[in-house]
Amino acid sequence: MSAFFEDIVADERIELGSHRFTAEEIVDFAGKYDPQPFHLSEEGAAATHFGRLCASGWHTAAVFMKLFAAAQDRAEREARARGEPPVRRGPSPGFENLKWLKPVYAGDTISYASTVTGKTESRSRPDWGIVHARNEGVNQHGDLVFSFDSNVFVERCAPSAG
Repeated sequence: MSAFFEDIVADERIELGSHRFTAEEIVDFAGKYDPQPFHLSEEGAAATHFGRLCASGWHTAAVFMKLFAAAQDRAEREARARGEPPVRRGPSPGFENLKWLKPVYAGDTISYASTVTGKTESRSRPDWGIVHARNEGVNQHGDLVFSFDSNVFVERCAPSAG
């Protein structure tokens, strides 16, 4: 994860970690950001097609981002420990294909990963490239529950001559 644009290869997979979604945190997140009945209580969820309390899709996305940022922080610390400057990562110019494929119920544990799908040299920023990735969350049963395709600027070690 702490690699220059030129060193990143397609199909490189980074395991970001897992998170267990508790009923308390599901209700807390929903109360603040997504107050729909199936996120706020077991009783409210029982009256919907979900049937049980489930996490907001935005909650599953927020946990992905937390784990992704933590993995970046670890990679930066490891680079510094080796005496190397950490690779700068820029902003994301956006994402595509966000999907919440199955509900994440209270008690589910989601494991998150990011796999490089390609990269593009930046025409407007010669010191940077754009890395493309497929990001996923899988529940404890092996079911894909969350996915999206991302793009993020990554520092180049040698700017393009053209």
